Amino acid sequence: MTVKTLQDLLAEGVEGRGVLVRSDLNVPLDDNGQITDPGRIIASVPTLSALVEAGAKVVVMAHLGRPKGEPDPKFSLAPVAAKLAELLGRNVQLAGDVVGYDALSRSEGLTDGDVLLLENVRFDARETSKDDAERAKLAAAYVELVGDDGAFVSDGFGVVHREQASVYDVAQVLPHYAGTLVAAEVEVLQKLTKGPARPYAVVLGGSKVSDKLAVIEALAPKVDTLVIGGGMCFTFLAAQGVSVGTSLLQEEMIDTCKDLLERYGDVLHLPVDIVAADKFAADAESKTVASTEIPDGWMGLDIGPESVSRFAALLTEAKTVFWNGPMGVFEFEKFAAGTRGVAEAIVTATGKGAFTVVGGGDSAAAVRTLGLPDDGFSHISTGGGASLEYLEGKELPGISVLEG
Repeated sequence: MTVKTLQDLLAEGVEGRGVLVRSDLNVPLDDNGQITDPGRIIASVPTLSALVEAGAKVVVMAHLGRPKGEPDPKFSLAPVAAKLAELLGRNVQLAGDVVGYDALSRSEGLTDGDVLLLENVRFDARETSKDDAERAKLAAAYVELVGDDGAFVSDGFGVVHREQASVYDVAQVLPHYAGTLVAAEVEVLQKLTKGPARPYAVVLGGSKVSDKLAVIEALAPKVDTLVIGGGMCFTFLAAQGVSVGTSLLQEEMIDTCKDLLERYGDVLHLPVDIVAADKFAADAESKTVASTEIPDGWMGLDIGPESVSRFAALLTEAKTVFWNGPMGVFEFEKFAAGTRGVAEAIVTATGKGAFTVVGGGDSAAAVRTLGLPDDGFSHISTGGGASLEYLEGKELPGISVLEG
């Protein structure tokens, strides 16, 4: 990636200058509005701290959830501002709007080393508009907050696959730089795509085959092992003629899965046993059965111990591992063993010198929920969707706009 980085900006000098930073602070909240996994906020701190310590007037742009282009209190960044202040060890102002009167007046009052977090950028419909002119107007309003001598730092890797005002359009107006997080993420993904050490194993889970189809098509010809777990495995099992009970199933994808199995059967590895349940609940009755013997009326909620053992044998010998998607409903303790077992096998591979990457999203949440060590993996990505699109070979607008 031939782009200017945060280090280049710091070398140029930021004392007294306004710096717009696009961070990814889209963290999960519980029903009480409490943050359940602050991982993305923690990952944003190095870039923000470096700018603060260098005397910049920092204006942070971020989103939370999927509001409908207008203010919605349940998607306010208030809890994020509080956590960010705690981690930075300094006050973080939260603007009452995105680019309105409060944001503008607060930005004008910033002194060197101050931090202002704008309210959820998706409260403004122009942020995600398909109309280039509408996004450009919002980008101009963002720029007004930092002035003509301002700069833009892109540090929200989880959104670089989106052509949005705070990700893409601002970079077309201001001098632009890749933040610590974005630069590190791209470096990691380049390691996965340019001559990875072999054997190269990929583990894909999650609910839908359709969500992962493009990455399966892109990676199956390039890897030595492709493990399939999670809800998506049942569509593959159905493609083999297996009855999957009431398990998650995408019937419209069965023929596609048959084709994938025919073409890449020597690389694709499916579960041989399943933890089945009589209902989708933490207290469901459960039993381990062969993947070919899921009872009628029962659903698979995790892979079984024999599958874990077989997958672990492949993963612990790999030199490169990419994991995206849990093996089961890890949020329910009774159905967490498959995800835990596969994750522990990847930790073992890391300990033996393998380069291991957790591809963001639910996988990163599983690592923390299950109490696994962050340093048991070479890298835990903050951007699941962006990671997958990069590995599919797609151009990421938020990266390409930084180049040149």
